[in-house]
Amino acid sequence: MRSIRPLFLSAILLAAAPAQAYVGLCCGKCGGNMPMNIPGGGIPETFEYRIKVSPMLMHMEGMRDGTTSVDPASLLGMPAMGYYMAVPIEMDMRMLNVAVGYSFSDTFFAGVMFMYKDNRMPMRFNAMMASLTGQPGFTMRSSGPGDTMLMAKYRLFADDPLIPTSQASLFFGLSLPTGSIDERNTTHPVAARRSELLPYGMQLGSGTVDPTVGILYQGSRSPWWWGANAMYTARLYDNRRDWRLGDEARLDLYAMYQFSPHWLAQFQINGHWQDRISGLMDESASGASGRAVPGDPTSPFTTPLWDPDHYGGTRVFATLGLQWQPAPLHVIDLQLGLPLYRNLHGPQLETDYRVMLTWFWELPTARSVRYRGPRTPSRLGF
Repeated sequence: MRSIRPLFLSAILLAAAPAQAYVGLCCGKCGGNMPMNIPGGGIPETFEYRIKVSPMLMHMEGMRDGTTSVDPASLLGMPAMGYYMAVPIEMDMRMLNVAVGYSFSDTFFAGVMFMYKDNRMPMRFNAMMASLTGQPGFTMRSSGPGDTMLMAKYRLFADDPLIPTSQASLFFGLSLPTGSIDERNTTHPVAARRSELLPYGMQLGSGTVDPTVGILYQGSRSPWWWGANAMYTARLYDNRRDWRLGDEARLDLYAMYQFSPHWLAQFQINGHWQDRISGLMDESASGASGRAVPGDPTSPFTTPLWDPDHYGGTRVFATLGLQWQPAPLHVIDLQLGLPLYRNLHGPQLETDYRVMLTWFWELPTARSVRYRGPRTPSRLGF
């Protein structure tokens, strides 16, 4: 494996060799003027491929109901008294996003994004469950492919076709249900609970085909770039387990400043709203029922994670980041997001921070104006 890595890195550099990138990060139409965490950002150069690989960590710790923090221990007790037998303490959600896109013309860009998830959620038991199992809690786990997103962007206007300083575009997305909604609670210390489905937030996908529409604006005046993206995702029907995620809306505002030819700083305000989950998970395939009432001690509702009303809310984050161009056509981006405001349908876990690292690679074809290799006839434009 170690002997393969140098060959792989050499292949990447050789692949970029036939092209000549513009100087620095914020060129007229290239990847360095885009926030890597916002779908549809940037101004793609025509007839070029774009590849993004983005590992991300989101850490949640503590609980919140509305704007008020809640001590998880205060929720533990007997279900008949309105308490829970287990509550989440924290959660680490690790994701790997891989996106590939191509610019078919000056006005149309399309791509696809794949996702892999790894979720870890430590749980704390009430006194009765701790005594019964001989341990204070356990850790819920799930991992595997997430949903797949198809994306397209159509430019409505630009003040200059070559190096625009003001432009607006429409964004279209379609989420495909490639993520599992059948993950089981296999790590529970009580054998009878291991065949149950994991709660909504621990599943890997939505189970539905979900459209997204958006409007994107970007402006620039060297060395500054700025933009605003507004998007809405609709959940139109229940999945095969009789529930659906809540509709989502997001608004992202960003500003980017290039302080050297190969370095750029960025600041974002990221607003996100999501409705509650609709319906109630059907566990009938495992011989249990997800429709038990919360006061039933055999019900999955003995943790707040099983209540569909305990999902969604409004979150506002501030994101700080740096971009670095280590070589022409390559960008490395590091971002840290911290919460400014959280009003949650709770009690539910609150996000403390999120970190994302992105490797971005532009690959010009023979039809691109940035291609500098031999131009041989090809139907595909390579």
